[in-house]
Amino acid sequence: MPRSLLINIHLYLAALFAPIVLMLAFSGGLYLLGVKGNVEQTAIQIPPDATLDLDSSRLEDDVQALLSNAGINHEFEYVKRKGSELYTRPTSREHYQIYHSTEGLVLTRNTPDIQAGLIELHKGHGPLAFKTLQKFTAAGLIIVLLSGVWLGLASDRLRKPTLISSGIGLALFVLLGFV
Repeated sequence: MPRSLLINIHLYLAALFAPIVLMLAFSGGLYLLGVKGNVEQTAIQIPPDATLDLDSSRLEDDVQALLSNAGINHEFEYVKRKGSELYTRPTSREHYQIYHSTEGLVLTRNTPDIQAGLIELHKGHGPLAFKTLQKFTAAGLIIVLLSGVWLGLASDRLRKPTLISSGIGLALFVLLGFV
């Protein structure tokens, strides 16, 4: 592959994915610093005799019916089950949580602020289309990084600094991640 073509691939993929990677790095960095955002939870009244079978083969339809019976018009892509709790997805925007308590079925509306929403995107809990974009971003980032290292290794002037930098990066990953 000609060097100029590799440089162009590297440049255009880096420019395309930079905004996405920067937003995820920014929100993830804030999360690691303890800024996790907030989710406003609002209890929703439902009839005391409302039931929901968590093992139903039509769980999404049953959840939609429960929401409709509570006067809620909410579109969701799928339902995520975590133990005995259900969440409508995506959770990066307003969503609903359903669980059983001693008093019966409990329904809450959860509204994340921007940081909490970004963290949900970061975790892969966003819309399915965004999750697909994240997969392409991961592949694009791998190509950007590998092409950058390849370009550095292919240059007589940059080979040694590239090897040193890559070696330091690998050592930091291993030492701080596993030792």
